Amino acid sequence: MELTILISVIGGIVVGVLVSYFILSSTFRKMNQRKVEEINKKSDLEIQEARLTAKRLVDEAETKAEKILSRAESKNESIKQKKIQEAKDRFNKLKSELDEKKSQMKMDLRERELAVVDKEKELNRKNQSLSDRMENVEQQESEIKTIRQNLDTQLKIVARKKEDLERLNEERIEKLETIAKMSETEAKDQLLEAVKAKAESDAMAIVKNTVEEAKVNASKEARKIVIQSIQRMCAEVTIENTVSVFNLTSDDLKGQIIGREGRNIRALEAATGAEIVVDDTPEAVVISSFDPIRREVCRQSLKRLVADGRIHPARIEEVVNKVRKEIDEQIVEIGERAVLELDIHGLHPYLVKMVGRMRFRSSYGQNLLKHSIETANLCAMMAAELGLSPKLIKISKRAGLLHDIGKVAEEETELSHALVGMKLCEKYKENEMVCNAVGAHHDEIEMNNVVSPVVQACDAISGARPGARREILESYLERIGELEELAMSHEGVQKAYALQAGRELRVIVESEKVTDSYADDLSFMISQKIQDEMQYPGHVKVTVIREKRAVSYAR
Repeated sequence: MELTILISVIGGIVVGVLVSYFILSSTFRKMNQRKVEEINKKSDLEIQEARLTAKRLVDEAETKAEKILSRAESKNESIKQKKIQEAKDRFNKLKSELDEKKSQMKMDLRERELAVVDKEKELNRKNQSLSDRMENVEQQESEIKTIRQNLDTQLKIVARKKEDLERLNEERIEKLETIAKMSETEAKDQLLEAVKAKAESDAMAIVKNTVEEAKVNASKEARKIVIQSIQRMCAEVTIENTVSVFNLTSDDLKGQIIGREGRNIRALEAATGAEIVVDDTPEAVVISSFDPIRREVCRQSLKRLVADGRIHPARIEEVVNKVRKEIDEQIVEIGERAVLELDIHGLHPYLVKMVGRMRFRSSYGQNLLKHSIETANLCAMMAAELGLSPKLIKISKRAGLLHDIGKVAEEETELSHALVGMKLCEKYKENEMVCNAVGAHHDEIEMNNVVSPVVQACDAISGARPGARREILESYLERIGELEELAMSHEGVQKAYALQAGRELRVIVESEKVTDSYADDLSFMISQKIQDEMQYPGHVKVTVIREKRAVSYAR
């Protein structure tokens, strides 16, 4: 029973569950259907909205595309018009240029035609003149033949007359020998002895008068040449002989120049080859060297180092090398400037460099380059005055510039500077006349052309003019002593004094032994002896003083 009840309960429960399941499943099915319907409605609305949105976007895109196309078409049209206008302008420009060229070509053709016509006229005129000259030449040839025939006839007549004169002269000599009872040789000896006495007394006066006349005629030209030389070519002595003084702004710079334990000054001396003397001289340093180029390199280097303020061995070597290169370039530039100034062409570059080196060399206090330029100008003037050809004038000027080039030669040799200069000129293919003039300007070789004596004379003029050179004290005193001794060697001279640095010699003579007329002759003889036996700058004035003194005493 209980089992039946249990089964019926279980059956009731299962039935209840099944019924509930069916109820719930129908309920869920209805709910799902409603949800599906709602979802379908939402999706339809979204699709409809998306379609509206897509249509709106398409409409907007079409509107924008139409606007872009309209703008592109308008822009394209403006570019097209612009290009068409540029093409038209270029066409017009090319057309105008072509028209100008055509007109210019027409003018050129017209000018060429006119030039051709002028040349034809000129050629016709020249042909006419040549034909006239040919006729004149033929006429002159006929005249020359006639003159030659006349000359031959006259020469024959002269020869006959000469024979007649010789015969008559022999007859006259024979008659004179018969009358004088002397031969021709004896008559000549007597005549010579008679004339000799008079000639000896008159010779001095004749020579003196001739010299005075020559001085009167030549004094103006000589004075003119000397004045021109002094005014145009007298050089300032700017190169010291052995030392250069470098001025400092302060004595404190001396310590920088010396450096720690003297390393700076030793480096500078080793790099330049010059000696630097730092002493108690205020605000100055002395640079000493026999080579002026070394002194100049040292001076320029020291100037740059002091201006820079950085003074140490490495910087010193750098500056010295740079300055040495600049000095070499400056030497070449100086040589080129001197050659250009003298209008000399075709000179070898090495010789141009040697000419520049002469700027840093002095001889007896006279700058060598200035002396050489002065000599070259004097050679040109003298050659022109002598009437030499333009070619020889140029050769004379060239030789005058190069005559002392042996003094700056880089090679050590025992030859004189004249011969060294001649070797250099021969080595670098200079003219034979130039080589001979350079080697012979101190009479060390024989002169073989007219240019050599011109160079020698102009070298003497440039070196001997007053103020050109300085003499050392010993040679000056020796020359003054020789001058007084030369005057005292003449008979009747009581005293002799050299005045004005040897440019005037006053000679006091004894009035009992020397007459007034002999005083004139004595001054002339002393001046000629000075001229022949001594070397001196400029000229020496000789004054002979003779005075008569009458002395008596009142007692």
